[in-house]
Amino acid sequence: MRALAPGYRDHRRAVDKLRLTRDLRVRSTDAERRIWYFLRNRQWAGAKVRRQHEFGPYILDFFCPSHRLVIEVDGAQHLTEAGLAADAERTHYLESRGLHVLRFNDIEVLTETDRVMETIQEALQGTPSP
Repeated sequence: MRALAPGYRDHRRAVDKLRLTRDLRVRSTDAERRIWYFLRNRQWAGAKVRRQHEFGPYILDFFCPSHRLVIEVDGAQHLTEAGLAADAERTHYLESRGLHVLRFNDIEVLTETDRVMETIQEALQGTPSP
């Protein structure tokens, strides 16, 4: 497997935001718990997915390193002008490092779970990173 792009944890060996990532796992939203139910333990397309994973200056909701896939579940705070701008900057940062970003909002995840999971499956069925 190809090494992750420069910027991954900014070449640090220790996780700086460990306490925050653990706290976010405990305080997962209903939508995040719904997706995690399907993604945990390599249940979906056999892919290893991590939740609340630190990447550069960000903590990603879900990350599949083998497919370079980021899955973000956005709550209502992301619908503000500031939230949309921050998400665009975050997506640009991640894509500039060779990652593919999927974004869903909480309502989509909770009311259209099958469609959301099909979209994720399609992304995971793509060719893994060399």
